[in-house]
Amino acid sequence: MAIRTLVVDDEDLAREELCFLLANLPGVAIVGQASNGPEALTAVEALSPELVLLDVQMPGLTGFEVARRLLARESAFPHVVFVTAFDEYAIEAFNVNAVDYVLKPVEAARLEQAVERVRRRISSDQALPGRIDGPTLERLVEMVANRANHLQQVAVKSDERFILVQVDEIVHASLVDDVITVVTNSVTGTSNFRTLDELQARLDPAVFWRVHRSHLVNINKIKEIVPWFSRNYILKMRDAKATEIPVSRSQTRRLREYLRL
Repeated sequence: MAIRTLVVDDEDLAREELCFLLANLPGVAIVGQASNGPEALTAVEALSPELVLLDVQMPGLTGFEVARRLLARESAFPHVVFVTAFDEYAIEAFNVNAVDYVLKPVEAARLEQAVERVRRRISSDQALPGRIDGPTLERLVEMVANRANHLQQVAVKSDERFILVQVDEIVHASLVDDVITVVTNSVTGTSNFRTLDELQARLDPAVFWRVHRSHLVNINKIKEIVPWFSRNYILKMRDAKATEIPVSRSQTRRLREYLRL
C-alpha cells in the first residue's frame, strides 16, 4: 500500500520540489498540499494522511503548533517528518514524536531515508510517543554536536599578524589560487583552513551559504541582488568594496526560495 502523504510548506517552490522528489519514490501517494498551519489541520481531517511532511516556520501556526494539535486529537496521529532549513529545532521536533528531521535543501536520498523510516513505523505499528529509533537518534546527536562545533571566532592573517574576528562579522570567504580570503567590513586577510569545505563545516549553515564552489557568503551581509544571464544572480556584499559574487545555477533556486524572489 502506498503511504498517503500530505506536503505542508508556505513556499510554493519548496512544495513543488518535495512533490517532485516524492513522485520518484515507490510506494508514496501525495494526497494533498497545504501552505500554512490552519490549512494543514484542515487537510489532515479531510484526507487522513499517514505521513505529513511539515515545514517549521509558517504563517498562522508553526509546524510545532500543528504537530501538538495533531497529538491532542482523539483520532490517529499521522507520522510527521519535519522539513526545514534550520537545524536548531531538532530536539523540539522529537518532543512532538516526529519520525525524522530533514534539512533543506532536501536531497533525494535523504528524503527516501525518511520515508523508509515512516514505512517501518507503519509496518511494525510499534511507535510509541516520544520514541526515537536508533538511526534517527544518531542523526539528532550529530546535529547537536555540529552546532556545538560551530566557531565563534576565526583567525585571519593580515600584514603578518593574526587577527581574531567574530564569525558574524564575516561578509564572505572566497577561494582564489588555492588561498582562502576572509573579508569583514574592517579586515581582509587569509585563513589557515586548507579548503573552503573545512571552513564551511565549522560555520552555522543557516547563516553561511556556499553560493558558488569558490564563495561562501553570510546571507545577513548581502546588500543587493542583481539579476544575471540565464536567470542567475550576482550578489553585492556589504564589505567596503561592495564585492560582487556569482551564484551558481544549483544555488539559485535555494536563494529564490529563501528571499522569495
